[in-house]
Parts: sequence; C-alpha cells; structure tokens
Amino acid sequence: MIAVPPGVRVYLALGRTDMRKGMPGLAMLVQEVLKKDPFSGHLFVFRGRRGDLVKILAWDGQGFCLFTKDLSSYYTSSTSR
Repeated sequence: MIAVPPGVRVYLALGRTDMRKGMPGLAMLVQEVLKKDPFSGHLFVFRGRRGDLVKILAWDGQGFCLFTKDLSSYYTSSTSR
C-alpha cells in the first residue's frame, strides 16, 4: 500500500496507454495529454490495453518514481479453479 500525503491528488488517465513507456514517456503524456505538471507531486495513473497492468508516476522532490502493478496473475489463478 502506498501512503498518499494530504493534498496529493490522484489523476487517472482515461483510455489505454502504451505500457512500454517509461518515466520520460509517461511524464510527456502528463504534460501533453493531461495538461498537468508532472513535477507537481501528484500521482498519475495509467492502465494498459488489456487492463491487467497499471503504472503510477509520481515526483518525490528528488526524481520520478514509477510504480507498476501486474494484475494478470490474479486473473489466471481465479479462472483456473
């Protein structure tokens, strides 16, 4: 679980995102598509095409942090029972 400090907003990018993008590519999407400042300290959440991969981009004051969650193992284990 990630503790979110008070005052930090969470922005969800609508639609699909190319999950091959790293920190620079996602920061560019934040600027150009979401029209937000990637250095604001807010959290920016992106999802993959299949919906089984989520990436969160955040600036912590010293550099970008990229959190990735792969949900595909949850889908395959629940369907195999």
